[in-house]
Amino acid sequence: MAASPSTARAINDRLALRLLQQEGPLTAGQLKTLTGLSRPTVADLVERLQDSGLVQVVGETGDRRRGPNARLYGIIADRAHLAALDVRTHSVSVVVADLLGATLAEAVLPIGSDTATEAAVERAAALLERTAREAGAVRLHSVGIGAPGLVDPVTGELRDTSGLPAWHRRLVAALQERLPATVLVENETNLAALAEQRLGAARGQDTFVLLWLGHGVGAAVVLDGRLRRGASGGAGEIGFLPVPGTSRLPSALACDGGFHSLAGSAAICELAEQYGVSADAAPQEPPSAALVRAAVEAVTKGEAGAKGDDDKDSDAFLDALADRLTIAAAAVSAVLDPGRVVLAGEVGHAGGETLAARVEERLAAMSPLRTEVRAGALGGAGVLRGALLTARDAAQDELFAPGI
Repeated sequence: MAASPSTARAINDRLALRLLQQEGPLTAGQLKTLTGLSRPTVADLVERLQDSGLVQVVGETGDRRRGPNARLYGIIADRAHLAALDVRTHSVSVVVADLLGATLAEAVLPIGSDTATEAAVERAAALLERTAREAGAVRLHSVGIGAPGLVDPVTGELRDTSGLPAWHRRLVAALQERLPATVLVENETNLAALAEQRLGAARGQDTFVLLWLGHGVGAAVVLDGRLRRGASGGAGEIGFLPVPGTSRLPSALACDGGFHSLAGSAAICELAEQYGVSADAAPQEPPSAALVRAAVEAVTKGEAGAKGDDDKDSDAFLDALADRLTIAAAAVSAVLDPGRVVLAGEVGHAGGETLAARVEERLAAMSPLRTEVRAGALGGAGVLRGALLTARDAAQDELFAPGI
């Protein structure tokens, strides 16, 4: 059944807007070439998009030719403002951006464990509002939130999870009540996977697993181009995975004894101490990431010159850490055969290809399934970048083609 003229126009408009978003300003001729549409159809859609306030002339090509230069059309970036929040156990980070994702303002606020729930909610909400004002955003269109814990796949709500601050769940509801904006919440690791797929170490991959290595651990599963959340939203809760090398089994209430006990920040710090590796962490950085970065730097310097005791200890520490990470990588590889595992989060980013190569080597010896292991490119920023992408997608879906 052929599409109606109005539906066809909406589809063409959306295609043109996506190209303008991805490629930047384009001429009508370039739009004709990229879309395959006729010249009159492109002329009509450009006029429609200008009349709707989505596109404007942003310049000229500057080509040397007879006659006037071709006009360049671009998306009006301030047509909508977006925000993203990365909600951690003891802090919240905020970024406000325009419709094309360019950052306009950002801020970070520590929130102590002794802060009352309502006070924490008010501080986080006020931070968002203040950052939006600094960015010149009179009204936010969409807000993406990344948080630890389970997100109900049916309702889209952050579930009440033991061990996490109560203000996390209350903040989402408060922002939905407080803002005239679309508020979307997603598990932090899933957002990091989205960001790495669009911008980082999983670009071009429609099937992969991301292992989040930061203060805590988690995993995100992308199969055949789709993020898989599981029946209850708990796909990837790898911290609860029973593994060898721990003193007990995890329980329904705590992941102590699971993979978290081998690869969480505290566990990595204990491992580094065993090998005599030390480092000072930057603000908001997991101490484990600083230790892994210091070890990689020592090994790299050792490879460039004579080896000393420090780089030998660092080398042994990275080997021991790779042994631990391979346990989880082998488990997900055996079940899902993802083809690629991304070591993301602050620790994965700090380990870089030095740590990733060691895990890949061990995984190849343990599993018959060929699996690449890559270091995450975005580090701890992956959650915020993924939340912003989610907010941008929501805004563009509404603004670019409201009739579809």
